[in-house]
Amino acid sequence: MSETNNAGMAAAGWDCHAHLFGPYARFPLAPERSYTPPEAIESAYLALLSRLGLGHGVLVHPSAYGKDHALLLHALAVQPALRGVVVVQPGDSLALAGLRERGVRGARFSHRSGPGTNFAGSTSFDDLCELAPALADAGLHAELWTDCKALPAIAPQLLKLPIPIVIDHMGGFDVNAGVDDAGFHTLLDLLATGKVWVKLCAYRNLLGSPDWDAGRPFQQKMIEANLERLVWGSDWPHLRVTPAPDASQLLAMLKDWAGSEAVAARVLRINPESLYR
Repeated sequence: MSETNNAGMAAAGWDCHAHLFGPYARFPLAPERSYTPPEAIESAYLALLSRLGLGHGVLVHPSAYGKDHALLLHALAVQPALRGVVVVQPGDSLALAGLRERGVRGARFSHRSGPGTNFAGSTSFDDLCELAPALADAGLHAELWTDCKALPAIAPQLLKLPIPIVIDHMGGFDVNAGVDDAGFHTLLDLLATGKVWVKLCAYRNLLGSPDWDAGRPFQQKMIEANLERLVWGSDWPHLRVTPAPDASQLLAMLKDWAGSEAVAARVLRINPESLYR
């Protein structure tokens, strides 16, 4: 591939998971929230995309903003290279109809194992099941923050929903359980159906591991299961992770684990064009 084509591929590439915060004087956080992050403003994110050599980003509405989508919708209105994912519950005032024309492509829900996982500003798996027909009518997919311990119990229901499902953070795989873990195999089976997408954002699953390369076989198994349903996200600004990773190193890790330019191009450009355009 020529240098010109390489540059063109990079410029068209996508970061499919990031969050904005502030400026707080204009976009204050919700009074009821589970965390208070430092500002991470639009201009800083655009600078990050430029540094990564990517041309597009997907902003996921953070729970710290509760039901207030003003910042997300403003960013989508002024930056046509961005797309968005909202957070809604049944009965919310935010109308799903018309959101696609404003740059929104999905709505995020949470269903994770362990106690206290549905915190202030998050939405549940029951909310997803109830809203799925309306999401389908609005041309939106569902994004699900879950993990491989929780997935087996809900996998049959996921496959019955009338919308695509995008699973965050590589399904929260357990690096200590390995690639033969039953929950991870459930994720691979869902991926193989073509109905479920996965965001290749591994680092949160590796924070307790001395060697992040332990995540490589998990990504390779996902590539084998269904390369056409994988996208990548930086997870910028890396909330509540200290020290925060360098997004350029995370992108380099994704490319290294991809094993070839063709696989990386599929994940960074071709697949997200299909999902978010």
